[in-house]
Amino acid sequence: MKKDIRTIVFSVIAILVIFIGTSFFGYNTKNNNVLIVQLGEVVDTKTEPGIYFKIPIIQTTKNIYVGERLYDIPSSEVITSDKKSMIANCYVTWKITDPKKYYQTLSSEAVAQGRIDVVVYNAMKNVISSTSQDDVIGGKDGSLGETIMKKISMEQYGITITANEIKVLDLPDVNKDAVYNRMISERNAIAAEYKANGERDAKNIRSAADAKARTLISDAQVIAASAKAEGESGYFKTLADAYGASPERQEFYNFIIGLDAMKESLAKGGTIAIDKDSPLYNILINQN
Repeated sequence: MKKDIRTIVFSVIAILVIFIGTSFFGYNTKNNNVLIVQLGEVVDTKTEPGIYFKIPIIQTTKNIYVGERLYDIPSSEVITSDKKSMIANCYVTWKITDPKKYYQTLSSEAVAQGRIDVVVYNAMKNVISSTSQDDVIGGKDGSLGETIMKKISMEQYGITITANEIKVLDLPDVNKDAVYNRMISERNAIAAEYKANGERDAKNIRSAADAKARTLISDAQVIAASAKAEGESGYFKTLADAYGASPERQEFYNFIIGLDAMKESLAKGGTIAIDKDSPLYNILINQN
């Protein structure tokens, strides 16, 4: 019986020690801040992991996760500058950078998400309302999200939005077909203009090339005629010199011309008939 009483007493004492220990001390972890709250006011912030001291009963603690979080913002309708409706859906990543300010202005993650909804939607609405529908669609490559990001500010709540990305940017079902048909028509008109410009440029290039070819041919013909005239002039001068010389030189010149003619005829597979009394016959037969 006495042993049971001692066990109960030791258990009570152990519980009291644990209670008193947890009342006087707390422990902070990585990516977590602990706010020490006294009579409703934040009197200290523990940012480093480890054990810290607090006054029991008078002081309470509030754990604040300061790591990055993801929040998927619900789809909403926005109006472009040309009064066209679009459905936008995006997400943000955010983190608490000032735990004390966050606790004093928002106090909970649910309230923070509601405030993020409002701030991001207003930034997105302001950007898209000053942009045409075509430019909004063209900005889906990321530039639109970057522009919206510049309009977002939540520093007054101790929060920093680290990223903003648009997941869906679409047209309402009621006017999708009309918009798509208009865009197809516009793209076809642009394509037709490109084709017409290309055909015009090709025609101009061909005309310029033909004109240059005609000029080159004309210049070549002039050069050829000049060369031919110069050759003929030399030919006749050679003839005049040959026939104006002594009889022996004329006879030798005629002999050379005969040899050239015979060579050309034989090269073509022809047959030559030579008189026995011809000096050429003696040269070919007797070689003397």
